[in-house]
Amino acid sequence: MLHSIIGAITGENDRKKIRGTAVLMKKNVLDFNDLSASVLDRVHGLVGQGVSLQLVSAVHADPSNGLQGKVGKPAFLEDWITTITPLTAGESAFKVTFDYDEEVGEPGAFLIRNNHHSEFYLRTLTLEDVPGHGRIHFVCNSWVYPADKYDTDRVFFANRTCLPSETPGPLRRYRERELVNLRGDGTGELKEWDRVYDYAYYNDLGNPERDPKYARPVLGGSVEYPYPRRGRTSRPPSETDPNTEGRLPLLMSLNIYVPRDERFGHITMSDFLAYALKALVQFLLPEFEALCTVLPMNSTASKMYLTKLRRTFLLRCSRNLFVVMGKDSSSSRRPKSSKDKSAWRTDKEFAREMLAGLNPVLIRLLQEFPPESKLDPEVYGNQNSSITKEHIENHLDGLTINKALEKKRLFILDHHDTLMPYLRRINTTSTKTYASRTVLFLKDDGTLKPLAIELSLPHPDGDKFGAVSKVYTPAEHGVEGSIWQLAKAYAAVNDSGHHQLLSHWLNTHAVIEPFVIATNRQLSVLHPINKLLDPHFRDTMNINALARQILINAGGVVESTVYPSKYAMEMSSVVYKNWVFTEQALPADLINNDYPYAVDGLEIWSAIETWVEDYCSFYYKTDEMVEKDSELQSWWKELREEGHGDKKDEPWWPKMHTVKELIDTCTIIIWVASALHAAVNFGQYPYAGFLPNRPTISCRFMPEEGTPEYEELKSNAEKAFLKTITAQLQTLLGISLIEILSRHFSDEVYLGQRDTPEWTQDATPLKAFEKFGRKLADIEENIIKRNGDERFKNRVGPVNMPYTLLYPTSEGGLTGKGIPNSVSI
Repeated sequence: MLHSIIGAITGENDRKKIRGTAVLMKKNVLDFNDLSASVLDRVHGLVGQGVSLQLVSAVHADPSNGLQGKVGKPAFLEDWITTITPLTAGESAFKVTFDYDEEVGEPGAFLIRNNHHSEFYLRTLTLEDVPGHGRIHFVCNSWVYPADKYDTDRVFFANRTCLPSETPGPLRRYRERELVNLRGDGTGELKEWDRVYDYAYYNDLGNPERDPKYARPVLGGSVEYPYPRRGRTSRPPSETDPNTEGRLPLLMSLNIYVPRDERFGHITMSDFLAYALKALVQFLLPEFEALCTVLPMNSTASKMYLTKLRRTFLLRCSRNLFVVMGKDSSSSRRPKSSKDKSAWRTDKEFAREMLAGLNPVLIRLLQEFPPESKLDPEVYGNQNSSITKEHIENHLDGLTINKALEKKRLFILDHHDTLMPYLRRINTTSTKTYASRTVLFLKDDGTLKPLAIELSLPHPDGDKFGAVSKVYTPAEHGVEGSIWQLAKAYAAVNDSGHHQLLSHWLNTHAVIEPFVIATNRQLSVLHPINKLLDPHFRDTMNINALARQILINAGGVVESTVYPSKYAMEMSSVVYKNWVFTEQALPADLINNDYPYAVDGLEIWSAIETWVEDYCSFYYKTDEMVEKDSELQSWWKELREEGHGDKKDEPWWPKMHTVKELIDTCTIIIWVASALHAAVNFGQYPYAGFLPNRPTISCRFMPEEGTPEYEELKSNAEKAFLKTITAQLQTLLGISLIEILSRHFSDEVYLGQRDTPEWTQDATPLKAFEKFGRKLADIEENIIKRNGDERFKNRVGPVNMPYTLLYPTSEGGLTGKGIPNSVSI
């Protein structure tokens, strides 16, 4: 109203206007307002300070400004003082009125200056009735801090999509300068408001200041320990080791630097804290109960103490905890794998989960018998398998071994070579385990049956003497049946560690982060490949930073709950030596018709590939356009030479000279960030929440005849089994972790969805994206039908647990299904 009165007095209302609406969210802490910021901003508004916007021409250059686009007069967000911020975090719409300036003409960008005390999240700006152009929409999705935090005003571009060579001349320098700002100069301490994307080695995992035993090698930048790069956080080095970055105190973990727009949104952060708090309650209370069993108080007193503790603890929790517990009834459900107390023990379920479980990416066709090792015999001696014809040939449904190999009926789950180089050191910790090989036979009904499990240890006289191995074969009854159950448990321990460290962390979280960094540093928000990939990078840098702070760090949760212990991340570095980008694609030769991960995955892969092809072909009509795209070529060069710099000389990197290479590359990136991550992450609680089904640590070796442990196995097999696998404290900690990791946030955006419908103004890509969404809906229907088809024995299995991990959509919470766009948890 005040603006209208002033305009009437001065005659401003008679000039041609461009009216706009800015949608933003004022600063909030979780679901509560930052009241001090709100009050100070109102004070600033009263004294004439506010939020100014200036339109930038896409058609007229200003010679006095280095031929950059002509900049219009400032306009201010209206009614900041009278617009009440919602009591819960939410968006508000503010009007803004620009004077139309013919020298500006069509706006292609705008500058914004925040003169308030606190930051706000700018969602969009929409201009209506721009003379000669109608409606112009700007997608911003960025935090805007007070102007004194920046060297230059922030710039946002209209949602046009264009290659560098197609950028309107007046906008070219704005486009280039924005990328320079995002790259930074590689120096100085990075602050909360900084938007700098830069690379660093994994030199922040160790904590030698706490104790020398928490020192860890730097991962990345060496032949011995290659690794993908992480985002630079700029903390000073440790006082005791200049090569190790200093660490934040545990309670300050949420303050670890990531570029501001990569941090969790307010809803995601609220969910994350509530889920973590709930898991903490579930973790701590059983420990207090165990403590009370040894306290010098009678049983009644113990119960009263625990009751009081529960009430006190829960009353101090935030209201978000109760929202989560109230809405998500799945939080009180037991893991599906635990519902049938005997089904998980069966050989059929043990084998089925290699095809339709938590780590369905490792099983492979056996090419030779006996299985051979690829470890250097000069260093490790003879590491070939000791499984013989006599162990398995009577269980091949009448086939000889050669015939079974020829007919592609023999498969192997092989953890031997990955684990053996570290096994001697691992077994000096509280872990006591083996390197395993599991050989399986494909039956006529499409199911697998295990034939033999080989458990190997390093030779006591030294590595060069090879392995000491023992082979176990299926048995159902007596002590032999109990030993077979333990052999499967040791194989499951191997697979659990491989899953968490390699299939999950290394092959999704770690390898994707360099793509996030390179994309923001080298591809403008106007670039079509930035627009294609950006949804698949949401929250990845934030979750990885938190993982380095509390999960994969020295003494962190992973070292405490997964068998490689202090060698976990070092071992993942050695495995990265064999990582090949082009092999992350899902190959068509995976298949038999009853391999749920492969069948569902190939449908998803094909849909992604078609979508990417439709999209890229719209912007790149020829291979020459790919080769001459300066931003694209800089992106791909930096990705190889910096982001994955330890692999820069590998011959398998695509050259990025053709449209097909671009399509294949983007398909792999999207697949890894979305479907592959979903397949190895969101089943963690359903499958591994019942630890006997997926133990992560073994505490002692296989009982040998003539020992007390063997006698215990004979007399009380259940007790012996539980004493062998993960201890109670580690079990509770591990389950609390995977319950958090298995949850979908309530604002999750799934494959085939966008959080901003108007993410581009180009009609053809929008139609192609709609087609992609319809195809994913059809795929979900196909999966539902296959899960209900009794011909496919591996889709449900003895535990009566349908394979749902590659359903494209899901509700929030603990569902065991749904493919989010990105590696977000």
